[in-house]
Amino acid sequence: MEEKLVLPEGVTAKIEDRMVVVSGKLGEVKKPLFHQSLKTEVRDNAIVFSSKQEGRNSKRMIKTYTAHAKNMIKGVQEGFIYNLKLVYTHFPATMKLEGNKLRIENFIGERKSRVATILPGVEVKVQKQDVEIKGIDLYNVSQTAGNIEQASRIVDRDRRVFQDGIFITNKGK
Repeated sequence: MEEKLVLPEGVTAKIEDRMVVVSGKLGEVKKPLFHQSLKTEVRDNAIVFSSKQEGRNSKRMIKTYTAHAKNMIKGVQEGFIYNLKLVYTHFPATMKLEGNKLRIENFIGERKSRVATILPGVEVKVQKQDVEIKGIDLYNVSQTAGNIEQASRIVDRDRRVFQDGIFITNKGK
């Protein structure tokens, strides 16, 4: 069983230290796309995932790794953008960027700030109530958006009444 993913023009791939490295006009992304039952190689301008076994588990792994590789290729060609929006009803919350952290202040009137981690390779822009997250690695971009959304999660209160938070409004490209 074999799945061949042809690389588009302007995109190159190589294997370094059990990591698949995909490079394009926006940069390069590294991911460990190896599994004990799969063989990963780059040949004839394509990434090839193959397995000696014909079972459905092997097919699942091949399809999963092919999807990861497609996301890597899309990332180095176009990049990924997530948009989030800060929503509050009574207490005016604010956001500040501090290095690799996003600090949410005065959220539902709390004195202590809430902090969300920004993963490496991700660019975050804050404009009043809007947050824009850009990057070439889909995992890091989406995980950063999730970290910000989770940092503003309200617990022990009725969600129908307390509707404050930072929510993903648009994802992808």
